[in-house]
Amino acid sequence: MKLSGIATVFCSFVGLAGLMIQPALAGDKDKMMMLVKYEISDGPAIKAINKSLTGKPGDPKKGEDLMANRKKGNCFACHMISSLAAKAKDNPKKYADMGEIGPPLDGVAGRYTEGELRMMLVDSHKVFPDTIMPSFYRNTGFTRIKGKFKGKTVLKAQEVEDILSLLKTFK
Repeated sequence: MKLSGIATVFCSFVGLAGLMIQPALAGDKDKMMMLVKYEISDGPAIKAINKSLTGKPGDPKKGEDLMANRKKGNCFACHMISSLAAKAKDNPKKYADMGEIGPPLDGVAGRYTEGELRMMLVDSHKVFPDTIMPSFYRNTGFTRIKGKFKGKTVLKAQEVEDILSLLKTFK
């Protein structure tokens, strides 16, 4: 799918903003955040991380809040989720501005396995090299990153699991 010039600029901005938003770990800015080790394997359709990053179940309510949070997941900037968009009447600040740049997330759990969805959240570029979606649990390999964000991830490992727990409900 080709985007118009304006959409391409917007997508580039959204993707860059996703890489420069508030880091997941506050603290010593000179220390690189240590990532939980994970293994990438082949899933039925795409690469996957089949094992939980934390060994703990995710919380779908926390996942929903992270997806709406402009300094964390900010998933709604690009993705439409019909079941959550229906909540816009009661909470327009949180739900009204869902995007249509990325694919709708309705039914995403029926299209991909849990491990494949985790892989997309952790490092979307390993799955879709040309995507503008940020890699939310990666701390190296970026370009033009402001100093205070270097070596940090957007989401913590448990936050990845929280968002994943919500995504798994979209069947």
